[in-house]
Amino acid sequence: MSRTPTMLVVDDEESLRALIANRLRRKGYEVTEAATGQDALGAIIQQEFDLALFDLRLPDIDGMECLRRAKEAQPNLEVLMLTGHGTIETAIEAMKLGAYDYLTKPANLAELEVVLGKALEKRLLANQNRGLREAIRRQQEQVAIVGGSAAIDRLLRLTERVAAADSPVLIEGESGTGKELVARAVHDGSARADGPLITVNCGVLPNNLLESELFGHARGAFTGAVQAKAGLVEMADRGTLFLDEVGELPLDLQAKLLRFLETGEYRRVGETRLRRVDTRIVAATNRRLADAVALNQFREDLYYRLNVVRLEVPPLRDRASDIPMLVEHFLSRLRSDKQFAPEAMEALLAYPFPGNVRELFNIVQRAVILSPDQWVTPEDLGLPAAPGHLAVAPAAANAGGAPPDPDAILPLGEMERRHILAALQATGWHRAQAAGLLGISVRNLYRKIDQFGLLPDA
Repeated sequence: MSRTPTMLVVDDEESLRALIANRLRRKGYEVTEAATGQDALGAIIQQEFDLALFDLRLPDIDGMECLRRAKEAQPNLEVLMLTGHGTIETAIEAMKLGAYDYLTKPANLAELEVVLGKALEKRLLANQNRGLREAIRRQQEQVAIVGGSAAIDRLLRLTERVAAADSPVLIEGESGTGKELVARAVHDGSARADGPLITVNCGVLPNNLLESELFGHARGAFTGAVQAKAGLVEMADRGTLFLDEVGELPLDLQAKLLRFLETGEYRRVGETRLRRVDTRIVAATNRRLADAVALNQFREDLYYRLNVVRLEVPPLRDRASDIPMLVEHFLSRLRSDKQFAPEAMEALLAYPFPGNVRELFNIVQRAVILSPDQWVTPEDLGLPAAPGHLAVAPAAANAGGAPPDPDAILPLGEMERRHILAALQATGWHRAQAAGLLGISVRNLYRKIDQFGLLPDA
């Protein structure tokens, strides 16, 4: 579906305004009419337009002043000026204030349509460029999906087929398996590859910011909203929006995402009017959403809408044969000419990697830094002796024996604090890996870190 272009037509001559507005509506524009400058500026404050047509002479505010204020409120708005009293001086002044073009009355509707089409093309191109810049800003360095195992081969073949469709995609897999790389492969293999791929981690942003981040907000929608802002669904127009950790979305926002998936329509926070964009949704989670549905933590209707196509990314322990190839790939990324001794490679092959490929990269990076010579040894890897087994409180040592000393029993809150800290330290303060070890969500882990005031040097 294509987004309907929005147009504001401002003229105090009702017959001419209606003629232009009706002609544009028949051409597929969504048109708002205003007879005065004040009405026009009020509409611009309440919603965002692609294009505007201002009469130079209005009964309350001069058209040039309207143009100036409109560009202040919406800098990317493309404005055409229309007047029966055209002069070169006013045309030059309008261009200096940011007008796209300048037409004289009586309006030639065919000419107006051509000029509006060019202005809209400029507007859409600017939106796409902003989306691309946003994608570059948000995305971390991307790497290829590396591996020759049967599990990876199946995943790549299925990803290729899924990419060609335009339906929602659900990617499931443990933290660190490379779900974002799969999302990138889906985008790059689709007809949307030239459009932006926008990524948002739903498990990190606070609930009160998520809706505004996804759908945008109107000016004045809440404290600090000094101007209207487009959301990520709009940034990803004609591209792909990747919702990482979608299982962490609050239930009320899940309902709005469901509506967007079904209709392509949404409302910015603080607005009443519907907007429409053409954005593909790819979602990922390290939880089994079917289990979350059973626990009433995730909407069943949204689950089925997202789960049109499901890709499961295997954990590294299920494709250990890929480890040597991944090590070589990471050494190349790090521009390192070091080599892993056979004993070091054997240690990696025997390690279960609770943090998956992300943990392997961290281990390789650390080994490259710490290894004193050309060869990386097992000692350079820093692998835990028993990954996933965290320190327990001293009181637990007497389990099954004599009753413990009451003075040695720690308060439950302190036990929790120490356990969480142990998980963070065991994973080098990698929040996603620590959350996986603890069996909680990343969002919940962040709350606990804040609750207990935990710091990396604690």
